[in-house]
Amino acid sequence: MKKPIKTCENCFENFQAALESLIELIQTAKAKNTLEKSRPDIVEKFEEAHDLALETIHSYFKEQGRVPFSGSRDITVEGFNEDFIDDGEGWLDMIIFRIKYTPIYPGDYLGSLSENIVKKYIHLLENFERNFIKKING
Repeated sequence: MKKPIKTCENCFENFQAALESLIELIQTAKAKNTLEKSRPDIVEKFEEAHDLALETIHSYFKEQGRVPFSGSRDITVEGFNEDFIDDGEGWLDMIIFRIKYTPIYPGDYLGSLSENIVKKYIHLLENFERNFIKKING
């Protein structure tokens, strides 16, 4: 069975669904005062949305004939240069925090990562969504 080809549009729709799911989770956790208890779910939903944002950017450039990239940092830099991302430093910070969150590094990164997601990263993803729509609709 052939795997369906992922287009930039498909990737973006998947990103939007993941972002909406993350926003709803955060809003519900805030309303119920269960942010701390919801940390693992918030991080999981964030990672999904962030990965899909990067996949969207990658597929956009692939459709433009501009590949390959060696990783998420390259994709982020190109996304910044293309005005999909308005805070390149914030996006690179997201990547670094995700790397530090892996079990290889000691420390309580779950708490600080989930806090950063709620306070900063969610807004970066929302800005990406708005910028991408603006750029594509021209």
